Amino acid sequence: MENTSNFTAETVVEPTPSAILDRQRAAFLREGPPAIDERKKDLARLRELVIENRSAIEEAIAKDFGHRSRHETAILEVVPVIDGISYLMKNLRRFMRAEKRHVAITFKMARGRVEYQPLGVIGIISPWNFPINLSLVPVATALAAGNRVMLKPSELSPHTSELMKTLLATIFDTDQVAVVTGGEDVARTFSSLPFDHLLFTGSTNVGRAVMRAASENLVPVTLELGGKSPAIIAPGGVVAPAMKRFAFGKLTNAGQACVAPDYALVHENDVADFVDHLDRVTCGLYPKGPTSDDYSSIISERHFARLGDLIEDAASKGATVRKIGRNSAQENDRERTLAPTVLLNVSDNMTVMQEEIFGPILPIVPYKTLDEALDFINARPRPLALYWFGPADEDRKRVLAETTSGAVGINSAVIHVGQDDLPFGGIGESGIGAYHGIEGFRRFSHAKAIFDQSRWNAADLARAPFGKLTDLILKFLVR
Repeated sequence: MENTSNFTAETVVEPTPSAILDRQRAAFLREGPPAIDERKKDLARLRELVIENRSAIEEAIAKDFGHRSRHETAILEVVPVIDGISYLMKNLRRFMRAEKRHVAITFKMARGRVEYQPLGVIGIISPWNFPINLSLVPVATALAAGNRVMLKPSELSPHTSELMKTLLATIFDTDQVAVVTGGEDVARTFSSLPFDHLLFTGSTNVGRAVMRAASENLVPVTLELGGKSPAIIAPGGVVAPAMKRFAFGKLTNAGQACVAPDYALVHENDVADFVDHLDRVTCGLYPKGPTSDDYSSIISERHFARLGDLIEDAASKGATVRKIGRNSAQENDRERTLAPTVLLNVSDNMTVMQEEIFGPILPIVPYKTLDEALDFINARPRPLALYWFGPADEDRKRVLAETTSGAVGINSAVIHVGQDDLPFGGIGESGIGAYHGIEGFRRFSHAKAIFDQSRWNAADLARAPFGKLTDLILKFLVR
């Protein structure tokens, strides 16, 4: 007899971001702030997860980029996450310790302190360029501060996003850590949720939209943006060690880093020498040119086309385009690959001098005096990073004193981000707030002021009914 019953496969419907937020907030209120041992246990599990799945992480990121060296991923993503978690575990007790605060003489015998308590549920929107590092370091920091976390990774790195979602679900319940995947529509919904704090890492323009959405619920935000980070090459500073460090910072991940040097300010007498040195150093870094195993592809066709448009626009307006490194003509032999490119004779009307580049293109701006270089930097939005390549002299002191940036690298580029005890963040158009180190712990914590009034307190003498004693007290205080 034919079975005519209708059987339908059970469909698993994932909860909406709003429903996940409700679950996490209810769990936080029900269970309260986790003790230090619980936090350390969570951090240890996350650290072990990354170590055990290093190969899967490297493979997923390579798929997303089309090509990226597993060594580069290990150095710039896996190791910083492991080190960052270890740092948090080592310093967590100190971070959580209540701080004694001064009490004015008129309130003596009372005590004041600040206790750091978790905010509740932290929303994190992470980017595609370093999808593991810029997702899991904030997640670990939020967990160290005792929070629950919702993570929205980038849709431009789907293999890595799905891997994080799968892996994190093996060690955390959804009501503690949840990964929400999807495109721009999901990101818009995510940024409008009433989190207790929202961290966004990405472009300045998208950061503005995220901040507008968060403002509807008065959600405090940390924005890690970017912009055009300058590098000043001191007169006579074109030497091999400096150029190697500069090239590493500019060409790592094919320049797809928010703290990569965006343009170089080079003394007019050193420009030709700078380009020649950079060419030689690039040949050494990537012996096979743009198809070298250690040289990254561009993340998407849209971004690849945007970089090509920047070069074409600059050339049409008078810039000299020079490809550097070996076998630059072979850039077309690998999908979405752009050879390192130097632009000379640039001007402000070129798009490349107006927008963050986020690729292996380097405009060179000559200067005659340090005043001219400083004026050039200070006429523009404050950068996420600023780099000085030169000696420890009065000029360096002036650069540090007369510019404002999220961070400064001296004779180095990019690697300051890997210093766990230094805050990482921008200022103005390059960001709001900072994390890493104790600043990160406090970013995801509420500093609760506690005033403990003792049985005997001088302030008790300053209550109505007022009289001669009050006049004497005021005579003492107002002097």
